[in-house]
Amino acid sequence: MALETPIVEMRGISKRFGELQALADVDLTVHRGDIHALVGENGAGKTTLMNILYGLYRADAGTTRIRGNEARIAGPRDAIHLGIGMIHQHFMLVPPLTVAENVVLGDERGGPLLDRRGIEARVSELEARFGIRADPSAKIEDVPFGVQQRVEILKVLYRGSEILIFDEPTAVLTPQEVDDLFQIVRTLRGEGKTVILITHKLREVMAVSDHVTVLREGRNAAQLVTTRTTPAQIAVAMVGRELREIAARSGTPGDVVLEVSGLTAPSDRGGPALKGIDLGVRAGEIVGLAGVGGNGQSELAQCILGLRDASAGVIRVGGVDVAHDDPHRTRRRGVAYVPEDRRVEGLVLPFSVAENFILGKQDRAPYARRGILRADAIRREGARLATEFDVRPADPDIEVGSLSGGNQQKVVLGRELSESPKLIVANQPTRGLDIAATEYVHERLLDQRSRGCAILLISSELDEIRDLSDRIAVMFEGRILAVLPASEATEDRLGLLMAGHVEAVGERSGTSPA
Repeated sequence: MALETPIVEMRGISKRFGELQALADVDLTVHRGDIHALVGENGAGKTTLMNILYGLYRADAGTTRIRGNEARIAGPRDAIHLGIGMIHQHFMLVPPLTVAENVVLGDERGGPLLDRRGIEARVSELEARFGIRADPSAKIEDVPFGVQQRVEILKVLYRGSEILIFDEPTAVLTPQEVDDLFQIVRTLRGEGKTVILITHKLREVMAVSDHVTVLREGRNAAQLVTTRTTPAQIAVAMVGRELREIAARSGTPGDVVLEVSGLTAPSDRGGPALKGIDLGVRAGEIVGLAGVGGNGQSELAQCILGLRDASAGVIRVGGVDVAHDDPHRTRRRGVAYVPEDRRVEGLVLPFSVAENFILGKQDRAPYARRGILRADAIRREGARLATEFDVRPADPDIEVGSLSGGNQQKVVLGRELSESPKLIVANQPTRGLDIAATEYVHERLLDQRSRGCAILLISSELDEIRDLSDRIAVMFEGRILAVLPASEATEDRLGLLMAGHVEAVGERSGTSPA
């Protein structure tokens, strides 16, 4: 019996960007009707490979066959003609337009005058066929992220795509929305579609995929059948070694270090970002702040650090009200900050590693004398911290912008943790990091917790929140809906809260975190 011809077959794909060899002789084989997971650490080449398949990049070497025929894909138009569609991680929608209008945008088959009823009818047919629920007449700006993603899927289906590429599709979804997405993906498979899923979340790989291709450092590391492998085996293929287990939580939290009461603050657009926040974090405790991005988490962090003015309420650190302190004074009170965007908020990219290690403390001894920086002292401290925090290469003189994301985050951590803070506000501390770098950040935060530091952990990664936190607060539209012990914070319960479903809980506020 002859083997079925793969629907996608990429052989010997190589791609270089300047000095970076992004892909080196990579193979990928995907069969019709498969859900095929493409996994690897950041920089492994996953998205580069799929951008070549979709025509956004051209390979330097190698061949691509679609349905057995060699394909020359010079751009997305060629890919779409071949039945390939890509759902990008960052949605490409026009907020003021309706769902139906976004679906047909760029493919208006009826000519310059849109037949709105006809368009909505065609979109409704697709929704019914594939089980994708979205109101064709609703405006994109009025629907949640989960619905926006469905619109992106409808867009590629409307163009007749048979091969659908999903790039990190669950990054902004609640657990319930992830379940809905995977049901849609299974329905697509049942209808004969082929799905390639770019992801780094191993639990999702195991839940939905049929086959797995693992890339490491731009090369093939493994090709696996999902039912015959384990998350640990996939992780070893991704990283090249066994991962360490997160240490079990133990100990009793101490006194309240951070106390937020009745905090309100405006957004950048002038509307309310925070609406009466009450929250507390004790010494030796990690409180996780969960929620879909954009619900006030970043504004809360900025208020605590003195980066955003509060309009009302109290922020106490160690019993002292810091609500109207500037960032310099707040840091002097023992508050450390791991910002959401390390490249914009956490580092000065053209500065050296050593110079970034002493940012915020460059005006005091031993780094300065009478207002003059002491280069030798700065370099010595940079060399010490680069070694202590495993920055690679451990060169204090290298420009920090040339480091990988994981090593840049180590510089941020080294600067913020080196003075033994009493409170750490960590906002998305592992965003964009690979498995090994994420493991390192988690270990450092747990070390600080064991030391007695209070930690407010803000993360969109629900697994991270649940693995590290002693208690979990959930934010929705500028309010904290509940604060739960980690042992009671099931994924379903957190997901409902993240979607705004208020439930009766015994512990509504973290100001008295017993």
